[in-house]
Amino acid sequence: MDAATRRWRTALFLFMLAAGTGMASWVARTPAVRDGLDVSTGSMGLVLFGLSTGSMAGVTASGQLVRRYGGRATISVGASLIVAGLLVVAAGTSLSQAGGVFGGLALFGAGMGLAEVAFNIEGAAIESVIGRPVLPVLHGCFSLGTVVGALLGMGLTAAAFPVGWHLSAVAVLIAAAAVRAVLSIPHGTGREPAGASGQGGWRGQLRVWQDRRLILIAVIVLAMAFAEGAANDWLPLLMVDGYHVSATAGSLTFLAFASSMTLGRFAGGPLLERFGRVAVVRVSAVTAAVGLVLIIVSPSPLVAGAATVLWGLGASLGFPVTLSAAGDHPHDAAARVGAVATAGYVAFLVGPPALGFLADHIGLRLTMTVVLALLIVASTLAGALGSDRRAGTEPAPVTT
Repeated sequence: MDAATRRWRTALFLFMLAAGTGMASWVARTPAVRDGLDVSTGSMGLVLFGLSTGSMAGVTASGQLVRRYGGRATISVGASLIVAGLLVVAAGTSLSQAGGVFGGLALFGAGMGLAEVAFNIEGAAIESVIGRPVLPVLHGCFSLGTVVGALLGMGLTAAAFPVGWHLSAVAVLIAAAAVRAVLSIPHGTGREPAGASGQGGWRGQLRVWQDRRLILIAVIVLAMAFAEGAANDWLPLLMVDGYHVSATAGSLTFLAFASSMTLGRFAGGPLLERFGRVAVVRVSAVTAAVGLVLIIVSPSPLVAGAATVLWGLGASLGFPVTLSAAGDHPHDAAARVGAVATAGYVAFLVGPPALGFLADHIGLRLTMTVVLALLIVASTLAGALGSDRRAGTEPAPVTT
């Protein structure tokens, strides 16, 4: 690996670490934000809808922007929106303006959607250059950031540190990481060649779905993202309502899940090089499924808490590894990664709220059988991830 590629990879890692810290910092301070706004839980739900709205807009637009302007430009815009969004949320909280917080979350979500899809495309491009897995560690950095952000948020909450100053400091951290990233990322990664016939615009994005293998990959990433997103949104409440543990114990259970995700992603590279994508994803889906079965049927909260470690380890590699498989194409790597990443992020955003509606009727523990069924589907379809290559990638050209 030459020095420029090493700087490129390191910059992506640092930005994803900062982005994960930013996301978890916001999540950890939501109770304080609600108190600062002096709104009900229902009204806070409407405020939070700004994050979902912005995220969906960013995710759906990112692939097209990368195809037209390249990953570097898209990440620049996304990072700017993330920083601006956090600053607006901080100001809105300090001024007790719910509308300001809604708008800030919309900006923050849009920036995250734009940047994360573009970062996945950049990570796949690095894999094609060096012939080694990169995306698992890239996502591991984001997971590590969420652990850091969660611990930081818990500490500052206990110290009654003002939310506005906290989120403003995190915004400065993300801005610094973004500057480093933009200076290190090469121009034009993922951009279509000028005058490419019949490949531009939304038609080009839709055209990649004519590949049956890509559809199967998208189903796998949807299932694995659904499993991850369900834990992110519902695990603490699942432990509190399903096992009648304290809110603190529920939060600690989620911390165990997030730590397991981080460990799984950092350990994923050597596993992929030795066993290949098909075996790793198949075993990962089965591992997560075993953890879910224990959570659904076990009467013991201790067993269920321990099972979240299996859930986290199993869910950790599904999303990055399937994106890596989507990038295995000599011509449309960026378009394919963008399309599959969009499917995954839609599962992140839409799937967990849908589980909430079902949980109203049958409870959260039984609702997790939906996630279990999807994990079984992902394990069954894992063969679509390609031949069992040791490096987990095959060279694909990078447009510059």
